[in-house]
Amino acid sequence: MKKNGIASRIFLILCFLFLYAPILVLIVFSFNASKSKAVWAGFTLDWYVELFQNETILNALWVTLLVSLLAAIISTVLGTAAAIGFQNLCMTVNNIPLTNADIITGVSMMLLFLLAVDAWNGTLGGVLGIRLSLGFWSLLIAHITFDVPNVILSVLPKLRQLDPNIYEAAQDLGDHGFHAFRAVVLPEIMPGVINGFIMAFTLSIDDFVISYFTAGSQTQTLSMVVYSMAKKQVSPEINALSALMFLVVVGLMVAVNLRQAAQERQAKARQAALTAK
Repeated sequence: MKKNGIASRIFLILCFLFLYAPILVLIVFSFNASKSKAVWAGFTLDWYVELFQNETILNALWVTLLVSLLAAIISTVLGTAAAIGFQNLCMTVNNIPLTNADIITGVSMMLLFLLAVDAWNGTLGGVLGIRLSLGFWSLLIAHITFDVPNVILSVLPKLRQLDPNIYEAAQDLGDHGFHAFRAVVLPEIMPGVINGFIMAFTLSIDDFVISYFTAGSQTQTLSMVVYSMAKKQVSPEINALSALMFLVVVGLMVAVNLRQAAQERQAKARQAALTAK
């Protein structure tokens, strides 16, 4: 048993090394004085300074964060509402975007947007003088489309754990409508809602394929900029940006875990107080 325990720990350590060693190398070389990806030429912060002076990268980062934040907020609201009214039959429809290949989703949405743009420009757009093209709005709609199913899957387990009579009990006590939902139901499913928001935000930041097909020619996300650089040479500024984003993600994960631990302690304290009574 002891040998098996040691072997499993060694295997776990090797798995973590395989996952995080490339990220560690990226962070280390973000401080490399040379553009070389193999030779260490000394410590420098120049790439971080140049990062905040590179308008192309900063504009792409701004677009990425704005789209991800808006898509996450809208998807969280829509996904939570949809999860509350969901039936078992709808789960099959909800799972289609999750199981679909990204390239299929991206191409199909691009064709849909092009048809919509052509229809608008050929009718009302020509009369009103307002012509549309693929850009920020099509990118945002595409992100909302693949974020909503993930939010639904995050909220549904909390809804199924919820006492089905709790909303009716609130109504019997004189609370009605949305206020009853906000006061009674929403606090119970809030962990699922927050997890859905974080999942949607992370998926939007990470997406490349769907963004590539729906962003048009004038709008670029960070992943698209990195892809265009990879055809020639990835700038060390990308290493610096990736290092900063990784640290932000780690910080968010630590904050979420600390929050969940605090909620569990509060729940145990309330349970202990009720038991003592």
